[in-house]
Amino acid sequence: MLNRRTIIASLGAAGLATAAKPSAAQDWRARYPELVFAVVPGENSAAITDRWGPMLRYLEREIGTRITMRVVPDYAAVIEGQRAGQIHIAWHGASSYARARTIGVQVEPFAIDRHADGSTGYYSVFYVKAASPFQRIEDLRGKILGLVDPNSTSGNNVPRLALDKMGIRPQEFFSRVVYAGSHENALIALGQGTVDVAATWLNSETDSNLARMASRGMLRAEDFRPIFRSDLIMAGPYTYLSDLPQDLKDRIRNAWLSASAKDAQAVLRVFDGKAGSFTPVTHDAYLPIIELNQFVDRLRRQTN
Repeated sequence: MLNRRTIIASLGAAGLATAAKPSAAQDWRARYPELVFAVVPGENSAAITDRWGPMLRYLEREIGTRITMRVVPDYAAVIEGQRAGQIHIAWHGASSYARARTIGVQVEPFAIDRHADGSTGYYSVFYVKAASPFQRIEDLRGKILGLVDPNSTSGNNVPRLALDKMGIRPQEFFSRVVYAGSHENALIALGQGTVDVAATWLNSETDSNLARMASRGMLRAEDFRPIFRSDLIMAGPYTYLSDLPQDLKDRIRNAWLSASAKDAQAVLRVFDGKAGSFTPVTHDAYLPIIELNQFVDRLRRQTN
């Protein structure tokens, strides 16, 4: 039988072994001394840095590790960066998230923007120059259509679905279809006359890509006129890699969802001075977007 001294010694050794073993939190901090957060440049890089800087500093305090923002050229770069494990957290458009999941990228949505009216969606809008004669999409036969990015929800997929419902095949109806690369570039191209109609996003009458660009002096809002607005679109999610440690994912999600209460000014900056907050979201919310992507893919195959 073990005597009392042997038992105490064994317990002491076990205690030392437990103390020497790092905690789960210590372990992930060693593995992730820095997290990379990626956004697509719907606006110029300086404006993105200005909007997100305070929020990233808040997240660093809450999560307990450094966060670096990476401005990537397009949605495909976000998808491939997460596939390679080089982007840990990212904001996706709804279609780019759906695309990522469809091709097997292991990411999870955890939060979504919520606007002051409680909505968690936005619209796709076609704009023309205010002085142009065009009143309807049907008036633009033979003109140039400006889209944003092949993986953009409001800048490509929803516009293509809307055109299809009108009986319009873009490659046949328009003289040319061009991708501007970003939402800002689409309106700049319209303003310069490079395209005759351009698709972009709108949250509300006071919060849109056009309104934000006008507030920075990049263009005059009165020079543009909307001729089509889509039904409400589910907003794109904030995502993290599925294989991040659970404690780290919990910290990221909790920090995001409590940001309005803990650092209201940082959140206000993210929403470009408009009231807004973050709310939870799951993959199921994007099942209709996956169907939308499949529709657009069929359209592409038919035109190739």
